[in-house]
Amino acid sequence: MCKIMEDMRNEAALDNARETVRRMIKDGELSLEKIARYVPALSMEELKEIEAEVMQLA
Repeated sequence: MCKIMEDMRNEAALDNARETVRRMIKDGELSLEKIARYVPALSMEELKEIEAEVMQLA
C-alpha cells in the first residue's frame, strides 16, 4: 500500500512539473535549456514534446 501511495505522489509531482513547464513555455522568456535547469525532473526529450504540444495549441 505504501508503494502505491509513493507512486501516486511521484506521478502528481511529475504532472505538476509538466504544468509548470507548459506555463514557462507559453511565457516565452526562457529557452528549453534553462527550463531544464529549473525543472530537472523532466528530460529534454519530454520538454521538447511539451513544447510541440504547446505550440500546436497556440
